[in-house]
Amino acid sequence: MHRPDTTPRPSLYYPYRVHDAWLPSQHPRDGRTPVVIAGGGPAGMVTALELARHGVPSVVCQADVQLSQGSRAIVFTRRSLEILQQVGVADRMTAHGLPWRFGNSFYRGQHVFRMEAPHDPDDRFYPLLNLQQQYLEQFLYEACVASPWVDFRWGNKVTHVALEDAGVRATVDTSEGEYVLEADWLVAADGGRSGIRSQLGLPMEGTSYEGLFVIADIQIDLPLPTERRAYFDPDWNPGNTVLMHRQSQGIWRVDYQLPAGESPEEALRPESLKARIDAQLAMIGFGGTPWQLDWCSVYSARTLTLPNYVHGRVVFVGDAAHLLPIFGVRGANTAFQDAQSLGWHLAYTVKGLAGPSLMANYSAERVGAAREIIAEAGKSTRFMTPPTRGFRLLRDAVLSLSLTQDFVRPLYHWRTSRPHEYTHSALNSPGDDDALFPAGPAHGAPPRNVRLGPDAYLLDDLGGGFDLLYFTTGAHLPQAVIDVVQAWRQRGVALRVTAVGCADPVHGADRTVPDPEGRAWARYGVSTSGSAYLLRPDQHVCARWITLDAPRLHAALQQALPTY
Repeated sequence: MHRPDTTPRPSLYYPYRVHDAWLPSQHPRDGRTPVVIAGGGPAGMVTALELARHGVPSVVCQADVQLSQGSRAIVFTRRSLEILQQVGVADRMTAHGLPWRFGNSFYRGQHVFRMEAPHDPDDRFYPLLNLQQQYLEQFLYEACVASPWVDFRWGNKVTHVALEDAGVRATVDTSEGEYVLEADWLVAADGGRSGIRSQLGLPMEGTSYEGLFVIADIQIDLPLPTERRAYFDPDWNPGNTVLMHRQSQGIWRVDYQLPAGESPEEALRPESLKARIDAQLAMIGFGGTPWQLDWCSVYSARTLTLPNYVHGRVVFVGDAAHLLPIFGVRGANTAFQDAQSLGWHLAYTVKGLAGPSLMANYSAERVGAAREIIAEAGKSTRFMTPPTRGFRLLRDAVLSLSLTQDFVRPLYHWRTSRPHEYTHSALNSPGDDDALFPAGPAHGAPPRNVRLGPDAYLLDDLGGGFDLLYFTTGAHLPQAVIDVVQAWRQRGVALRVTAVGCADPVHGADRTVPDPEGRAWARYGVSTSGSAYLLRPDQHVCARWITLDAPRLHAALQQALPTY
């Protein structure tokens, strides 16, 4: 029987709560459910909340009875906050987190590079936000509980998955024994050590690096700004790298690379942690400042992915699908993009609005994203922790030259996580005007936000279905376009029309967004009334037209929702 630890996890700043386990004896026997989600971490909960937005119920099985221990993921990108806004928790994140946009690299006491993440007045969110993962999980869990579409079950561990022709039988273990859940689909969101991935015998592809890093969260008062700080080849840790981040509640994250040959057990001994953290604080001018350890762990850098995320009626998401190094804040931020994509692909499949090729597209797009990230992250990883003598010689040459030569300093750039663009997606319309636009988000790109008022932005009301952005100075949409919109709605497809550019309501549009300064038109590369963008439910562009007509809108929707 599965008996999760019921001792509240220790923390200097976060009050852990032990939740009551969901027990089968206290509930009626389950009928067949559309979706079971194995894993109640960020990837699993965002998937559940995305499914809920599309009216698809899910059962979330979480093995533990409390939130994850330690700060874990702490840096969230602007695109992640836009995704979290869609599921209702971004405001709480920004209220508790620390926004920032600068990163600093130091070598031999010299400040050799300063990264500046772009920030535009039309962006609602800062490029980056620091907040410990427990808070994110708390906000997501409370959103799940508030949703009638999500059945969240603490203390339930999926131990076995049986694939069937038209569904899945999941064996779930609890503290009073096992029960079986029958579902149309199972989402494996059970993390980097995915038991479901192991049970199905699915190998991952990529590279595991030998370098080990310690994560140490300490409570300390340091008069430093909320900016990433990277120290290369410090005297106390020669040849290695140290990273520092400010977090909420007076917590600082210190990551440092271990010397070759040192075991994780040796690295986590209290005397070892104290000596190294004291040495780092002394090096940056704060030796003797009192601090307390809150949490620590050891990780290795890995760049691995499954080559396919869909296996029968089992679909993988987040760390269960891929393992990415933390350099460039790629772990949780990539998982959110997975979950947002999976939510609509799976919902439209479950509801019969598309054929099986839609789920194959989820896999193709997100595997492509993982491989792009692996290529980028590999560069950062090889710079942070050179895997061979040749890479170390190259890295050391960059470090040495950076003391006097400006041209090498951009090589310190850590290639921050960015949203993947599905440029070659099978869902993109082949008959639109994508190639004719001089600017704006192209095929497969996420949308661009536009500030509409003191606390109003274009993306605030987009998502949850297909969105047609119709740029116009006229009083109404063409009747033929309205007829296509109505016909697709009658099929059960959520399709909302936003007219951009007029002060007065536009007939045929669900909402009208004035654009007196033309900022929205400029950001979308539009100069002609009648231009339009079609956004998928995950907000990525699948078609755009210099002049929209009804047949091409119909064709674009058919392309985005294949029936085969």
